[in-house]
Amino acid sequence: MNDLSNYRKSYEKSELLETTIPEDPINLFKRWFHEIEDFGGTEEVNAMTVSTFGLDGFPKARVVLLKKFSEEGFVFYTNYNSEKGKAIVENPKVCLSFFWHSMERQVIIKGIASKVADNISDNYFDSRPDGSKLGALVSDQSQVIPSREYLENALKNLEVSFENKEIPRPQHWGGFIVNPIEVEFWQGRPNRLHDRIRYSIQEDYSWKTERMAP
Repeated sequence: MNDLSNYRKSYEKSELLETTIPEDPINLFKRWFHEIEDFGGTEEVNAMTVSTFGLDGFPKARVVLLKKFSEEGFVFYTNYNSEKGKAIVENPKVCLSFFWHSMERQVIIKGIASKVADNISDNYFDSRPDGSKLGALVSDQSQVIPSREYLENALKNLEVSFENKEIPRPQHWGGFIVNPIEVEFWQGRPNRLHDRIRYSIQEDYSWKTERMAP
């Protein structure tokens, strides 16, 4: 057994206080997001973990890229026929999480996912490089395939088929938007007395804030 009990780190880079936070979590998320960008040390600040309940009843988490956020929610794109896509359609209650080690911060978002409008998926798909478009067409995401060569050969065939042609968005590929109902911000602090502030949506769509024990 690999014993990791001596792995220790003191978190001392920042603090999270009720006196300095906005009334809604999206503005705080925006502030943190851009602070991470400015601070550096994180290659993909928009990388997040999406956790779902699978069709087999087990929870599953995987890293995807956040592509947009606003007061309406958090948007990412995927194959709707993938394990992830099917799980979300079956149970739209999902959890998103960000871990920004360079600033010793986490954000955990509980929300309800739904498909974005087709024109939004179309616009984003059109903005992608051709290689990424063809990748979305060629990959039956989450399905068993015989080999790496099978995938690469299929891509080569598509490259020939769509040479000098517009590449359409497949109907099974598009965006999900996660409408948040609870957002927790975690800031590492010394002696494991971390700051945790939770925002919870209320019936009048205002946000309630609470400090949680670390």
